[in-house]
Amino acid sequence: MTVLACGLAIVLNLMIILVGVRFLLAPETAAAAYGVPAKADGDAAAYLSIKGLRDLTSGVIGLALLAFAGASAEGWFMLAVALTPFGDTAIVLRHGGTKAVAFGIHFATAIAVLISAVLLFLV
Repeated sequence: MTVLACGLAIVLNLMIILVGVRFLLAPETAAAAYGVPAKADGDAAAYLSIKGLRDLTSGVIGLALLAFAGASAEGWFMLAVALTPFGDTAIVLRHGGTKAVAFGIHFATAIAVLISAVLLFLV
């Protein structure tokens, strides 16, 4: 159970780090994959960079908690951070994104994060 719980937490944290890096390196491409394409003009680049940094930081914090504070702390982190993909689901739906992306990517991610939290609490 410990290997599964910690393994899933590591994978989810690494995935959000990769999402963050993608938003920093290829913001328009990442925004389109997120479900709400961004226009290249105006302040979009700044906000996409903010999202990239937020995601990158979230993943690093998750890995640090798991490594230095243990499964219980990581479980609480995962429980709290599940708000992000639930919010992302609502954002995509509210801004004209498809239901497939909103539920197939963001909502599914939120459920995976919650499952990870439960597994970590059981360790």
